Parts: sequence; C-alpha cells; structure tokens
Amino acid sequence: MRIMIAEDEPVSRHLVERFLVQWGYEVVAVNDGDEAWVLLQQPDAPRLAILDWMMPGKDGVEICREVRKRVAEPYVYIILLTAKSQKADIVAGLEAGADDYLTKPFDPDELRVRLRAGRRILDLMDHLLCSRDAMRFPATHDLLTGVWNREAILGMLRQKLAHKGADGSPLGIILVNLDHYKQISQVRGPLVGDAALQETARRLRSGVRLYDSIGRYGAGEFLVVVPGCFTSETMELAEKLRQAIDREPMDLLGGAISVTCSLGVAATDELKGSDADLLLRAAEAAVGRAKLRGRNRVEQAEAADLPGLESIADVKLRRRDAL
Repeated sequence: MRIMIAEDEPVSRHLVERFLVQWGYEVVAVNDGDEAWVLLQQPDAPRLAILDWMMPGKDGVEICREVRKRVAEPYVYIILLTAKSQKADIVAGLEAGADDYLTKPFDPDELRVRLRAGRRILDLMDHLLCSRDAMRFPATHDLLTGVWNREAILGMLRQKLAHKGADGSPLGIILVNLDHYKQISQVRGPLVGDAALQETARRLRSGVRLYDSIGRYGAGEFLVVVPGCFTSETMELAEKLRQAIDREPMDLLGGAISVTCSLGVAATDELKGSDADLLLRAAEAAVGRAKLRGRNRVEQAEAADLPGLESIADVKLRRRDAL
C-alpha cells in the first residue's frame, strides 16, 4: 500500500520513511503542505497519509479540512504527527478530520500499530463500497446484457436533455432493433435469443464513445444516447454500429448465426422542441421505416413522423418567407 509522508523536518521525515519501507509500504515523501495537498487531489492519491501538524504552506489541520470537504471516494485515512500534546489541540485536530494522531517523538511500534488499524478501516470501507455497488447494479442494469436497464437509460436521456437545454449543445439518440429477434428465439430457442442480445450489446459497447450511454430499451431493442452530436454525426455512428453487428456471424452456443439490426436516429438539431418522449417516438418511427425498406439499415427521423412537430429547417423557411 502507498503511504504519503508530509514533514518539513528532514531528519524526522527520513526516519519515518525508513520504518515504513521496512514494514513493506511504498512511500511518497513531501516536505510541505501545499505539495501534499496537490498529491492528495490526484486520481491515484495514497490512501494513507501521515501529516505533520506544523509545516510550510498548508499545515496538517488545513489539509484535513480540505480533504474532508470532498465527497470523492475512496477514503483517505489521515494520521497527524504533532509535537502538541495538549488535549485541546488533539481534539482540534480530530475535529478537523484527522483519523488518528501521534505525538513527537513517536514510538515506532505505536506508529506501526496505528497504521495497521488504519489499513483495517480502509479494507472494511472498500468491502462496504463493493457491497453497495453490488446491490446497486441490479437496480440500474439489465442483468442479461450488462448495459443500463430501461429506467436508467431513460433517466440519462432526460438528464442529458436538461443539460442540453442549459448549454445549447445538441443530442442524438439511436434506437437499435434486432431484425427477426422473435423468430431467432422461437426457432432456435430462448437461450440462443439471449446469447444474440448479449453479443449485440458487446458489439455496441465496442463501437460507441466513452461518454455515450447504452441501455436495454425493449425485448430486442437497445437505446444509445449520444450527447454533443448533430443528426449527421449521430447517423455516422449509427451506421458504424450497424456494420459492427452485421460484420460477421455471431457464434451463439456453438452455431454461427447472421444477425442484423434496423436503426432509427433522432436528434435535437432537426426536431424543434423535442423532449425525451418526442425523440423516442421519432426514433421508433424511423426504425419502422427501416423495417419496411428491407431491414439492416439506418433511417433518420423526420418531422413528418410526429404530427404537429416541425423541423428546425421548416421553421427557418417559414420565418424567411414571412419577412
């Protein structure tokens, strides 16, 4: 385990570092509080920290307060190293967010025991976080495919649309419908149908960007939320996903099956006043058009798919004619 020492007095710092290395710790040593605070803000910051109370820049108590202001995980266990021995000082340090303290000159055996206690607490917290995440996963994910479930992906779509309304950036969605999914399940069996969904989800995940979201929308359908993309860019991604699924047969339970999909694209730059329900209706209409036109293709939503909803191009043309 990595541990950080922040101590401005060289002799004391080297002494602590020597003991920690002997006990098998990977040590990162700094000599002032500002440097310690920068290090603790890094994504791979040490989980254990020994901070001198008095040092240049931020002192140990200030760093404790700054660390505890954050809600980020994982937790950092902090031991204050101090020459102060008054009870009021010790209470002040603990109230600032320190987990433990050690007075100078320190006893090596006492330091080792306190570090061992800190590691036990961190291990317990990691176990609790893993348990929490394990309990949260079924509530937000589709257990068959591992992507977001319907409720979660629709929540993300609405959240992204609200954010889009604030900064004006576009947003697109792609509705992916497996062709002949019911037939695959009925003729080859439900296990093969499930395997087809799992492989489709895997290929979709490999084709999207890191900040796109994929969710199970229906029995044989997936919804991809594509933030920051205009219709043309969303169409390009949809075609890439279509090719990823159609690229080669899927090896499902020992048999190779060619699986294709029909995709519908809708985006906020083309559909004026589009909320989540309208975008979804438009994408569903586009999927239906792709099915009618032979399947295994991408179709773009049109204003005509939603009676009473004008495209932005239509609105601009009407405004121009009115001038």
